[in-house]
Amino acid sequence: MIKVGVIGAQGKMGREVVKAVLEDGALELVCAVDTYGAGVSVCGTENLRIDGDIEESLREHGPDVVVDFTQPDTVYEHVKLYIEMGIKSVIGTTGLSAQQVEELKLLSREKNTGCFIAPNFTTGAVLMMLFAQTASKYFNNAEIIEYHHNQKKDAPSGTALKTAQMMAEANKNLASGNCPEEELVKGARGGDYENIHIHAVRMPGFMASQEVVFGAPGQILKVRHDSVNRECYMPGVIMALKNVVENNKFTYGLENIL
Repeated sequence: MIKVGVIGAQGKMGREVVKAVLEDGALELVCAVDTYGAGVSVCGTENLRIDGDIEESLREHGPDVVVDFTQPDTVYEHVKLYIEMGIKSVIGTTGLSAQQVEELKLLSREKNTGCFIAPNFTTGAVLMMLFAQTASKYFNNAEIIEYHHNQKKDAPSGTALKTAQMMAEANKNLASGNCPEEELVKGARGGDYENIHIHAVRMPGFMASQEVVFGAPGQILKVRHDSVNRECYMPGVIMALKNVVENNKFTYGLENIL
């Protein structure tokens, strides 16, 4: 039985993770942490309540692995804490910089403590990224449009950045032939990652969607994925959780274990 802790357990994603862990016969939920709702019963369980302090809860309950869906401004320090405590982790919070990811990779190896970070745990979204990477070999123009609810703090999304990284590996110039541009409104062309323009939409009604648009003379190709509820992330989270416990290594991206 794998002992699991959920950090950010009162959030929308955290609640889904709690339910998924409770429903899996190979997993045991031993602690749930959130800055809100300390003392509240977890999903109707009799003996498990929300803890307010991460380090105190981890020391008391000793999980084998934690799943973290918290905030971009705190997740980096959280992951360092998990690794220093020798607790494996699955990180779904986005907002980590490339430098921070590299530092966590080195720390994970130094402490021999597995860490699994993924910008997106939806299998369909990962396939969308892989399809976009493949298409990048055959087109010289591409842009990314990502759509999220208006409570998402980081922009562009981790999924969009990961997609751009994968596309740039396949093609170093995805803005071939564009004329010199002048933005009349700052940001009108979106952010620029390795000649790939990324546009982030934030508004009520969306949950998480991404579209990659490729262009060539006489043709347009669109690769799109839509998440319509948070349940779709759970198979990937559980897959990553079991993988990091079994393999005890640093992994970035769900595509590495599909």
